[in-house]
Amino acid sequence: MEDLILKRNPTRKHPLLGLTVLVVEDSKFASDAMRLMCLRSGARIRRADCLCSARKHLKVYRPSVVIIDVGLPDGSGLELIKDLHAARPRVNVLLGMSGDDAQQEATTNAGADGFVAKPLVNLAYFQTTILSHLDSSAQVTGLQEVGSQSIEPDQIAYQDDMSHAATLLEAQQDDTSLEYVTQFLRSVATSAGDMRLEKAAKNLSRATSQGYVPRSIVREVLGMLQHRMDQTAAF
Repeated sequence: MEDLILKRNPTRKHPLLGLTVLVVEDSKFASDAMRLMCLRSGARIRRADCLCSARKHLKVYRPSVVIIDVGLPDGSGLELIKDLHAARPRVNVLLGMSGDDAQQEATTNAGADGFVAKPLVNLAYFQTTILSHLDSSAQVTGLQEVGSQSIEPDQIAYQDDMSHAATLLEAQQDDTSLEYVTQFLRSVATSAGDMRLEKAAKNLSRATSQGYVPRSIVREVLGMLQHRMDQTAAF
């Protein structure tokens, strides 16, 4: 297994310098937010968009930080958290992630060291969440003040997520696939602060849980997705 943990020499400007972060996330928009945060913090980033891809990656590389989204296309991220928590050697920092705060307890119970809440917009929050779980000897004294500095992911990534969701929604064949695309939409909308789409996704989720999804709701959501794909900005 190739070890990508570099010699730690963090600075106040780049407090995560020397760390490699594996982000297991199916949304391109959320992944781009992570990419920007790692870049500005000095960390290297690798991404897996599903459990299968993450497991293949972990057979070859050993990241120092793993951040796992709970909702993934081929299963729950909680499965991978449990496996990595039990593995030896264990990764230095193991974090769960979701736009649903109710998942925080579940990730902790699965073995995560902490929780990253979506939307991912605040650089200081990202840095301190990771640093709080590192050994004090691996940290720099006094971080550069970043205040409420925010991150703005590429809107093209958001449009890519909209296109992906539309394809899944049009092709959905059973309750399981509909449940996944619904949670994917809610997560992406939360990450982007798209309240109208988030509300529509919640309505779709509610109908799914009741066992009957009116075609009118599906058409409404598809129309919203198409509108966002046609815009130069997400909303």
